Amino acid sequence: MTHAPAWLINSFIYLAAAVIAVPLAKKLGLGSVIGYLAAGIGIGPWGLGLVTKVQDILHFAEFGVVLMLFLIGLELEPKRLWNLRRPIFGWGSAQVVGCAGLLTVSAMVFGVSWQTALVAGLGLALSSTAIALQALGERNLLPTSSGQAGFSILLFQDVAAIPILALLPLLGAMAGENETVAHTSRALEAIKIIAVIGGIILGGRLLLRPLLRWIANSGTPEIFTAASLLLVVGIAGLMQLVGLSMALGAFLAGVLLAESEYRRELETDIEPFKGLLLGLFFIAVGMSIDFGMLWKSPGLIAAILLGFFGIKLLVIYALSYLMKLPYQERPVFTLLLAQGGEFAFVVFQSASGAQVFSAETSSLLIGAVALSMLISPLLLVAVDKLLLPRYAKDKTPQMKEISVPQEAPIIIAGFGRYGQIVGRMLLAQGISVTVLDHDAEMIETVRAFGYRVFYGDATRLDLLRTAGAASARILVVSVDEVAQSLKIVDLVKEHFPQLEIVARARDVSHWNALRDRGVMRVERELFESSLRSARTVLELLGQPPADALEAAERFRRHNLDLFERMYPHRKNRAKVIAVARQGRMQLEAQMAQEREQLSQQRPNDGG
Repeated sequence: MTHAPAWLINSFIYLAAAVIAVPLAKKLGLGSVIGYLAAGIGIGPWGLGLVTKVQDILHFAEFGVVLMLFLIGLELEPKRLWNLRRPIFGWGSAQVVGCAGLLTVSAMVFGVSWQTALVAGLGLALSSTAIALQALGERNLLPTSSGQAGFSILLFQDVAAIPILALLPLLGAMAGENETVAHTSRALEAIKIIAVIGGIILGGRLLLRPLLRWIANSGTPEIFTAASLLLVVGIAGLMQLVGLSMALGAFLAGVLLAESEYRRELETDIEPFKGLLLGLFFIAVGMSIDFGMLWKSPGLIAAILLGFFGIKLLVIYALSYLMKLPYQERPVFTLLLAQGGEFAFVVFQSASGAQVFSAETSSLLIGAVALSMLISPLLLVAVDKLLLPRYAKDKTPQMKEISVPQEAPIIIAGFGRYGQIVGRMLLAQGISVTVLDHDAEMIETVRAFGYRVFYGDATRLDLLRTAGAASARILVVSVDEVAQSLKIVDLVKEHFPQLEIVARARDVSHWNALRDRGVMRVERELFESSLRSARTVLELLGQPPADALEAAERFRRHNLDLFERMYPHRKNRAKVIAVARQGRMQLEAQMAQEREQLSQQRPNDGG
């Protein structure tokens, strides 16, 4: 009788466990992460014992985190990442140093040696990038201030893991090693690291885009998918080779390709693999919880878990206060960063190998971290159900995303105060319109007035397709957020070039950014209503309505002309200011001359 290969049996076990546990957890309102962790516990050594080689699976499953960081990198253009440098290195270093310092001192108070306390403090200060970003994504919090702050701190932690791992050999017993040899070895390591990072940056700029273009021109979608995965695997392997974080390397590659014309294809190809491998990672974490150690030393593990969790909660909540995050977002932000992280597994295993502390200490710390990763999503569910509703003035209605394909010739993205005026006028003319918005409360309100508005995020390619973007004629971009507006425009320009775009600009920089993307029909919000208010003021001051109207129209024409004159110099602030001043002086002089002419004509008219 022929036996099925081990890989086939294991694949069946993982998939069956996930298919059973995750929908059940979601049904109970616990979230997908809890489902994956429960599946891992169920099939692991302390459950049914169907899988025993946990570490091998964990190493493979870490690739899910790598893919996730690559996709996040694709969403961050180098300019935007540069703008995040202060929160990354400012708040990120404050979190790691603050948590690690307090944890180290606390451990030393209880008689732990300084080497063990320092490594434990540094490892426990790190958070789970996988769980935190998954939870932020599920709650749609990544675009918020707390989401951006959390992402910046997590990114700094990925960077901080490198010097932490480099520190371990120095703390361990290095008997017999010549100090000169050690210094030479570390210098060579540093040169190798710089060379690899430089190669990734240079290759990303010069080679990756032409290579992807060549592969895309072959007209074989599956080969482009294979190339996408090869890119991430290759860069992750390079980073692993020099002892750096695979996830950090993948993130760097994503940032380098964020401005590529193939960014959306890369996202579409890699997203399914990321989801499956992330699920496998959470399953592996569940399997790695050593319940034997828990039964053996329950009090000690509980003390470690409560101690480091409590200290991190205090430090991170204090940071959220100093960062002036909205108080409604602070509980979730604090909990997401208070748990232990996957890099702690690597740090503690490496510390045991470097003889900084014993294998038993390593198992205790790893067990506490794994338990924190299990408990944290449960606490998040409790916060969602018990605490956050108290912060809300009223319960936000739950909405189903647009799912039925639409065929209207006009799509309006954003149905706030601006989009509503556009939509109402078109509907009054008998023109069919498809409206998308992702503010559930606003949708509930306008639906009560009889408007047909669909719930959906217009920055998502699949929802734009469902809204009929492939066949529509015009897209009105009237969303509030500037970044979201530009993202929609980029998406439409890439995938639906037939769509004519009419966009709302919040300010001059937004207007310039839209014009840079080839959007010629841009209207500045509040401009026309402000002109009408100015006309009213002139009339109240005694000007005839016809004169006030002419003055407003002349100002309007001048202002639009001035914008066109300033646009070529938009990156030269001094030149823009000079053109603006010159334009203002010309307008004032012209209007003064006209007023003088009118004042001379009026006595004659009266006679």
